[in-house]
Amino acid sequence: MNKVIPLSVPNLSLDILKNIKETIETGWVSTGGRFIKEFEEKTAKYVGVEKAVSCQSGTAGLHLALRVLGIGSGDEVVVPTVTFIAAVNPVRYVGAEPVFMDCDDTLNMDMDKLEEFLENECYYIDGKLMNKKTNKVIKAVIVVHVFGNPANIEKLMEIKEKYNLRVIEDATEAIGSYYLEGKYAERYCGTIGDIGVYSFNANKIITTGGGGMVVSNDKELLDKVAFLSVQAKTDPLYFIHDEVGYNYRMTNIQAAFGVDQIDRLEGFIETKIRNYKLYKEAIENIEGLTLLSFRSDTRANHWFYSVIVDKEKYGMDRDELLRKLNDNHIQTRPLWGLIHKQKPYMENQAYKIEKAYYYEKNLINVPCSSNLADEDVEIVVERLRIYKNRVVR
Repeated sequence: MNKVIPLSVPNLSLDILKNIKETIETGWVSTGGRFIKEFEEKTAKYVGVEKAVSCQSGTAGLHLALRVLGIGSGDEVVVPTVTFIAAVNPVRYVGAEPVFMDCDDTLNMDMDKLEEFLENECYYIDGKLMNKKTNKVIKAVIVVHVFGNPANIEKLMEIKEKYNLRVIEDATEAIGSYYLEGKYAERYCGTIGDIGVYSFNANKIITTGGGGMVVSNDKELLDKVAFLSVQAKTDPLYFIHDEVGYNYRMTNIQAAFGVDQIDRLEGFIETKIRNYKLYKEAIENIEGLTLLSFRSDTRANHWFYSVIVDKEKYGMDRDELLRKLNDNHIQTRPLWGLIHKQKPYMENQAYKIEKAYYYEKNLINVPCSSNLADEDVEIVVERLRIYKNRVVR
């Protein structure tokens, strides 16, 4: 049987065992314990903010972000259609509605179209941005740094100031990515908008099995995030709750993984960049395939690698290639189904979605784990060459 090459799996070290052993010996395996604070402090230091608040998942972090920014029933939030649905569902959790935006060639939100939409389809009055079509207030933008490739945050922040918007950075795929040039040079994804969220799901570049982290330069926002994440206990001793809160805290046993994983993050990124370059050099010589680039004015974490399939030049379409690779134990996947086409959101406004359809039809993600060996890359590339020559084995 052929070797199985997974798409994206955790890169774990047995060094973590001493942390796990401590959680068991002390009994601190749930939502209290020293590793939670240590992981929060390490994350804050790594991305260059004063404070970080851990939570149950990236999705929980986005939900909390919307809550503390005052987004609620009757409001609208601009979101990308090219993303995982977890970036959009929290908008509904708070009673608001999404407005969908197209992507550019980085797969991130098209900021030119966003600007065009706000200028032509909205009006600004008394400090509020109103959607002409729905007559609802647009309060925020959720920008996703897709596959770890930083979005055009400089333009988005200009738009934010012009229209009095709040910006939530969904950096769930982008911990470790930062800008090299411009106004936000040396700033990490997630630390520039009003609030940022990271994910530590098992397929992310570092993992705690589950879990997420919320960061901001506004300490009051983070204090409110922490408050809501523990069931909004106004008086923990006497169980007084003045608001509706959530059971959204990270566990100590998860954080015990995190304090080890974040120390290894830079090494993981180094490996991902090296493997990306191996793919890039090889795929450039296969007609009909293109490996999407990461922005040159950033240091992207290179979380996922994206290959575009040109059916006419390659000889088969994306879906056929997808099936053949998976049949040969090379785990690949298509781009997410566009969110504005999903059943819960088909009635929501979507503005000039064009480029997203091209990428939805022609993109595959190839294996990219941070423990992917050179020989694994060679196996994937060789299979891509075989299919190009239509000698299917």
